[in-house]
Amino acid sequence: MESQDHTKSLFDRIGGEKALERLIDRFYHRVTHDAEIGHYFTHVPIDKLKIMQREFFAMATGGPVNYSGRPLSHVHHHLAISRREFQRFTEHLITTLKEEGVDEQDVYEVIAKINIYADEITNEASYGDD
Repeated sequence: MESQDHTKSLFDRIGGEKALERLIDRFYHRVTHDAEIGHYFTHVPIDKLKIMQREFFAMATGGPVNYSGRPLSHVHHHLAISRREFQRFTEHLITTLKEEGVDEQDVYEVIAKINIYADEITNEASYGDD
């Protein structure tokens, strides 16, 4: 993408609803086929997940869509997702955003928005490091 108009929302800068839909499709193709994290998606209804993820990304990037899913901590609690696995997830997101032609600064901004929710998504067992 060419020089971005940073007076627009991040949602608009990454291409709006159509671009987000394409981005989510490509992104989930990546994560579901990843040897490290793909197992989390084995029994997940992917079409429903993509809808929820589009809502979440739209909301997180300032789009006109409200997230209607359950709280992230509730959805992910039983999965025991590690920080490393969350990092792997975001690495795929970075790659997908760049392949979609998203401006580098906007890529960093998207990742910063997603990282806000890291504590709600990850749930590693404590090893007495309190």
